[in-house]
Amino acid sequence: MSTKVLICDDSSMARRQMARSLPASWPVEITFAANGREGLSAIREGKGEFVFLDLNMPVMDGYKVLETLAAEGIETRVVVVSGDIQPEARRRVMQLGALEFIKKPVDVVKIAELFGNLHLQRPPERRRDTRRVRPPPAGTRRPPAKLSPEQRDCYREIANVAMGQAASLLARVWDVFVLLPIPHVNMIEISELQMALKATEYDTVSTVCQGFIGSGIAGEAVLFFHDFTFADIARLMKYEGKIDKATEMELLMDVAGILIGACLKGIAEQFDVPFGLGHPAVLGQHVPLEGLLTDGVAWRETLAIEITYTIENYNVQCDLLILFTEESLDIMSHKIAYLLD
Repeated sequence: MSTKVLICDDSSMARRQMARSLPASWPVEITFAANGREGLSAIREGKGEFVFLDLNMPVMDGYKVLETLAAEGIETRVVVVSGDIQPEARRRVMQLGALEFIKKPVDVVKIAELFGNLHLQRPPERRRDTRRVRPPPAGTRRPPAKLSPEQRDCYREIANVAMGQAASLLARVWDVFVLLPIPHVNMIEISELQMALKATEYDTVSTVCQGFIGSGIAGEAVLFFHDFTFADIARLMKYEGKIDKATEMELLMDVAGILIGACLKGIAEQFDVPFGLGHPAVLGQHVPLEGLLTDGVAWRETLAIEITYTIENYNVQCDLLILFTEESLDIMSHKIAYLLD
């Protein structure tokens, strides 16, 4: 008799990866759900004897799914699969009744260990995928195309994993819980970028920028700090002196070093390329957004990833914007092609 397995994740790429990681010898009927509400409906219909559950989803997140299952007394076996690898995230889901917590991207070896620990059928041994994607031949560069829905989903999942790694590092350093959003991924004209920045809810920001490059992929990571965050950042970093402009700059650079460095490392690992990082630079302290990023920029088009980090129970919020040059896009498309097969 087959086991009814539900894979609940807002990323179609992540759903496919999870399904491929299951042992071929395990008789299953797989149902997919794109958010927690769909997942709950499927479980109530009897399609989720065993559930692989993401945490960070639209409509209803994984925490709410676990809370609802407990409140309604629905019995099912739930394994959380998430890019949010903060220790507090794991503690919370286990307290809510999850059997286990595994991190993204899914590791076949970890799945094998999971099946052994839960006394399920152990999957057959699989070879690691050692394929390497070749860069496009010289002279064949095409004008950058708009993102397909599959490409957008793939980049968003890559950002989701990197975002979780950065949040986990910050959570461990500060002993806090970081609230994470669904990353925004867009292909935009540089002129549109300035319009998007103007539409944000803050007038002035303090900003750190750091360039990166590796194997033909290059860009800039920009961290925007809301001006109201500095007092709480100082408290979290146990700074007790007067907060002047020089102190703010130190705080900016320390936080940027954690978030930018960890996030770019997570992206580089998934692209299987080494990123060299430039020296971080403060673009401005308590300055208006107008012209902050676009003055002197020669790019025409950019792939932009936007992530907002918010510290639970503290008045701390910052936005990380990762911009890839248009010359990087063909190589990145080739890098993710095998994920979309």
